[in-house]
Amino acid sequence: MRYFLLTAASALALTAVAIAPASYAQTGETATQAKEDINSQLSAFFKDYDDQELAHSFMSKAYRGIRDADYGKWDDPSDAAEVAQYERGQMARAQMEKEFSKDQLSEASQLSYRLFQARAERSSNAFPFRHNAYIFDQMNGAQSQIPAFMINIHQVSNKTEAEAYVSRLDAAGPLIESLVVQSAERADDGIIVPDWVFPYVIADAKNVISGAPFGEGDDSPIFADLKKKVMALDISDAEKSELVAGGTAALNNSLKPAYEKLIVEMERQQAKAVEGDGIWRFKDGAAYYAERLNNYTTTDLTADEIHQIGLENVERIHGLMRKIMTDVGFDGDLQDFFQHLRTGDEFYYDTREAYLADVDSKLAAMTAKLPEFFNTLPKAPLIIKPVEAFREKSAGKAFYNSPAADGSRPGTYYVNLYNLRSMSKNELEALAFHEGLPGHHLQRTIQTELGDLPPFRRFGGWTAYTEGWGLYSEELGKDMGFYEDPYSDFGRLGMELWRACRLVVDTGIHHKRWSREEAIQYLTDNTPNPEGDIRKAIERYVVYPGQATAYMIGKLKIIELRGRAQEALGDKFTMGEFHDVILKSGPVPLDIMEERVNAWIASSS
Repeated sequence: MRYFLLTAASALALTAVAIAPASYAQTGETATQAKEDINSQLSAFFKDYDDQELAHSFMSKAYRGIRDADYGKWDDPSDAAEVAQYERGQMARAQMEKEFSKDQLSEASQLSYRLFQARAERSSNAFPFRHNAYIFDQMNGAQSQIPAFMINIHQVSNKTEAEAYVSRLDAAGPLIESLVVQSAERADDGIIVPDWVFPYVIADAKNVISGAPFGEGDDSPIFADLKKKVMALDISDAEKSELVAGGTAALNNSLKPAYEKLIVEMERQQAKAVEGDGIWRFKDGAAYYAERLNNYTTTDLTADEIHQIGLENVERIHGLMRKIMTDVGFDGDLQDFFQHLRTGDEFYYDTREAYLADVDSKLAAMTAKLPEFFNTLPKAPLIIKPVEAFREKSAGKAFYNSPAADGSRPGTYYVNLYNLRSMSKNELEALAFHEGLPGHHLQRTIQTELGDLPPFRRFGGWTAYTEGWGLYSEELGKDMGFYEDPYSDFGRLGMELWRACRLVVDTGIHHKRWSREEAIQYLTDNTPNPEGDIRKAIERYVVYPGQATAYMIGKLKIIELRGRAQEALGDKFTMGEFHDVILKSGPVPLDIMEERVNAWIASSS
């Protein structure tokens, strides 16, 4: 299992469930009534699917804000559980195809039918490679995801939920130990991270079990979170003390020994790590990488084709950058300008507070502008939050968590301020628009709030769609009148260039057998990003093969489709209607997105 924890998209994005035996397709009604009923029956099928799959995923429940008798449990991380999950998905697809005729469904239901099939197909393609994923690396793994989940997802509003918090802490030890065993087995079979990954994982693990109650010093992050949530409850002091004591025992007797075993295993694996950063070194590495590219881009593009698209877009964006460089009167070549942007103090913040204040200002201005470009707007609020100290050294520069469907948790834009020299002022606008508005927060909140869609569409995802939208939103900001400072506009181009370079370096690492150092040098030569930003990015692409290619491939498709619609519709084209076509389906593969836009153009002409 790639992760034992769920990202904001939830594990239900990748799986399906076998519905309890029943016949959803009925007979005997009039044709009109039968058609209405079959759509209702398909909706019931998807609802049953979701209910039954939720019964296997306690973490999905927590992400959605569901707090029931399973609130204190973790998901089963075993291979047997993953096999069962896969089999449920394939059985559900077969049952749907047996009991429902797609031709008898409404247009909306036909789309759900096709997406359910596509999800099952994606799962089938990925299943043979399930043991190729790293269990622990600097981007993913229980060493950082357990405390992040407890702090950010496990909400506590009463004593029962606090008891569930303690139960989860107590159960975390056996969970980690199970994952350590799996990691050891994979490492012994050649699925082992490069040697430079291990210090990150070990440092994160040590950070979690440093401080009280594990030893001297300030409260550890997870212990501080437990105490904060318990102390806020309207219960007696004796009850609070009992809960904190229970958490202390769970941390010391379950969590700490498990983390210590994890550290020992990581040290063992580090001693046997082999050379080579890409997954080409796996026995089935070429096939695995082809599957990853198909999974993330939702296309049949080969690694060589993606590499070439990257090179062409790098050249295009460099041309636009040279124009801005000339406009601001810089004397030198593009590499000189890159170095100027990396080293100039005026391009970086002195304090975290100053950075966050500017993010608030830019997003407030964007919020006021949204109604001019969008017919549908998100209801859930957005908050901006620095990445927690225990994981900020290894975490990415920015990411987003979706709001809970029940409104109990806002959408959250996390920004990593560990090293302010990796967070250029020039990129602030584009980054905020990508992660916040009109990017991930707008798209994923609207998706969650599409109450008429089946749950698997409201809570699932396709990376090329979601990240393509995020990157598209950066350029959309310029259409909306932002990036008035030429340096900020250069930062926007820098962010787009970054995603174009990803096509080159991701395929370079995993297909062309580039080393980490070669990939770092390519970004150093071709982007204005600082050294720390470059190194962290390449290290991400090494352990997350294929994912980084989804951004540019998705964005290019959205831009292509918008241009097609503008040319075909002329004065009839509106941004609000186009964005509704993209957003109100929820995430879809790029070929289905194209079908929907083409149909809208035809119906609007």
